[in-house]
Parts: sequence; structure tokens; C-alpha cells
Amino acid sequence: MDMERNVILELRSLSSVHANGSPAVRDLSFTVEEGASVAVLGANGAGKTSLFLTLTGILAIQSGAVKAGGLELNSKNAGAVRSAMGLVFQNPDDQLFMPTVWDDVLFGPRNLSLSEEECAGRALASLRETGIEELKDRSPLHLSGGEKRMAAIAGVLAMRPKILLLDEPTAFLDPKAIRSLGVVLKSLGQTKLIATHNLSFAREVCSKVLILKKGALLTEGSISLLDDKDVIEEAFF
Repeated sequence: MDMERNVILELRSLSSVHANGSPAVRDLSFTVEEGASVAVLGANGAGKTSLFLTLTGILAIQSGAVKAGGLELNSKNAGAVRSAMGLVFQNPDDQLFMPTVWDDVLFGPRNLSLSEEECAGRALASLRETGIEELKDRSPLHLSGGEKRMAAIAGVLAMRPKILLLDEPTAFLDPKAIRSLGVVLKSLGQTKLIATHNLSFAREVCSKVLILKKGALLTEGSISLLDDKDVIEEAFF
């Protein structure tokens, strides 16, 4: 019998606010096991992106607690907790800004004060993990949507996060690119939280579901929740 996996992410009654003071997420409590792939579902405005922005410190925590990799998010551990999580934005153009893909993937490690040799090693490994090593000398401006997505993921992987947060990763992609994305994500060992409206993609890549509504947790469970028409109706309509 396999040993139970460790909990890598725990939220306890977590609430956060937008910059204007309006609620972002409300009283969220759940756990995620190490290595799991979790679909974060809900209609537009349900709180999916807000959850990710809260976990990465972009939105302010109002109350509750977050623990990642065994560390509580507080003033002492903030840097370590947030570095455990890598956020891939919905629009890869928000992440790709350097002259070449290689420069983009190197950017994060270079800001960690690592040696140039270690930065290059991380960048090359990340490009290989995402299958785009041959694109390293290309300008992000001249990439397809699928190639941009992989380059953005490679840049985050180079930071060696324990948890990947992917916000609508299938947005702007054609079916072939979505299929390639699914293959890459399933090959990665990191814990993954994937915010998506693409239920077919969620079925393909994820084993667990968190469903949000109006910033709160509506329900959670195995991927078989997607077969519950009443739950889907309540979540999206």
C-alpha cells in the first residue's frame, strides 16, 4: 500500500481583499497533497485568480492562515512561503518581456543571486521539461500562443517552485497546443493548482477538484464531481 502523501498546502479560514477593500476570497479552508494536480473551477468572478494572487502575496490577507511546505505564511517566513509557489499568468505576454526566450527563463534565477552556471543549468532544464529547447534564441514576440505558454511555464519552473499555480493555461490555445500542454503538465512532478473553465482539460490533467463561487468554496472532491450535473449547474450558472 502506498504511503499517504504529505500535505504541501493548507488554507485555514483564509480571507483576502482587493486593493479597493472589496472581498477577494472568503473563508477558504482546504488542503492539497504533495504531487497532486487540482482543478480550481468556477464561473468568471468566482475567485480563482484572486486565490492565486492571495497565495503569492499580491492580494492582502485579511484573516485566516496559509501554510506551504510546512511553513506558516507570516512576516518571518513570507519570502520562503511565496517562493514555494510559482504563478503562471493567464496571458503569457504578461510574463515574457526579454529579447529572447533564453533571457526570459534566465531572468528569475539571476535575481536569486545564483552563479551564472547554475542559472544556465536551471534554464536549460526548464526548457527541456517544457519541450522548447529549440526556441531558446527566438524572440517571444514571434512565438505562437502555445509556444508562449510553454516559455512562460519554463520561466516559472526555473525558479524551482514546489507548487505551480496556473491561471487559465488553455486560454488562447488551439486544440493541438492544449494537448501538448496537457502532456507537459502531467510529466511535471510539482504540485499543481490549475484554474480553468476547460472541463475536458481538467478531466485529462487533474485528479481533484475545488469549486469556488463568489470567493468561497462551494465544494471539493475527486474529478468525478464533474459528472454531477447539479454541482456544475450551481457553479457555473
